[in-house]
Amino acid sequence: MGILLWICARKKIKKQQLKILLISDTHSYIDEAILNHVKEADEVWHAGDIGKIEVADKIKALKPLRAVFGNIDDHIVRVSFPEDLIFNCEGVKVLISHIGGSPGKYIPRIRTLIDENKPDLFICGHSHLLKVIRDPKKKLLYMNPGAAGVHGFHKIRTMLRFKIENSKIQELDVIELGLRGALPQSVG
Repeated sequence: MGILLWICARKKIKKQQLKILLISDTHSYIDEAILNHVKEADEVWHAGDIGKIEVADKIKALKPLRAVFGNIDDHIVRVSFPEDLIFNCEGVKVLISHIGGSPGKYIPRIRTLIDENKPDLFICGHSHLLKVIRDPKKKLLYMNPGAAGVHGFHKIRTMLRFKIENSKIQELDVIELGLRGALPQSVG
């Protein structure tokens, strides 16, 4: 009995490692390549411009989804997801918004949200430009996963994946889905 209690107590102490898939700017497009990466994640975070709600539904059918709406999203997506999302994940405070700017150039609304909430990680999309950078002034990590969809000016479709464990972001990888123009059929 003492061993069983020790094992249970030990399990409570152990921090869980979460595998996150970070995606943005799908613009109503989702394919098997994206969904295969969704299947490997514990959670999917979408930084807006989802497009059709069916894209979110396909992701949610496989894994938990945290998402915000973007500027191209219709009323169905806008009532399903917030404009900004602030949450704690395994000791990391996260802020997600679709349009945010970048370190040194945050839009005023986001600068205020960052100053008030002091996230460890700020995520946005919109630019279709993959970027991960430390912001020493705001003491956060900035991530923009680029664009996974087929609409926009980006050349390579991208996403990010990383793990969160013991209040740290680890094993950050860029996922390249290929050229925007050389795509398989959408499953949506």
